[in-house]
Amino acid sequence: MPQSALSLARLSEALGLPEQSLLALVASCDDVPDPTLVALTVEEAARRLGVGRTTMYALVASGEVPSVTIGRLRRIPAQALNDYVSDRAGATAAALAA
Repeated sequence: MPQSALSLARLSEALGLPEQSLLALVASCDDVPDPTLVALTVEEAARRLGVGRTTMYALVASGEVPSVTIGRLRRIPAQALNDYVSDRAGATAAALAA
């Protein structure tokens, strides 16, 4: 048995988790965004909003979601995503009330 498989078996036994559950847990850690980031790439912002990369680029291009240039890089302030969602929620609530 390879060393990595032996270590995985020991770890899963020590944690009381099936190996597949442990592997799934480790894989999901890559999907968790870093909450300390102040400015995000377009891909990171898209992941946080749960939209595709193309949609995120369209939101940035239209100005609906503001972005900044840092050197040659395009970044989206993390707060801009919160503001965008709040604005959309307010617009939806106003439309429903009308």
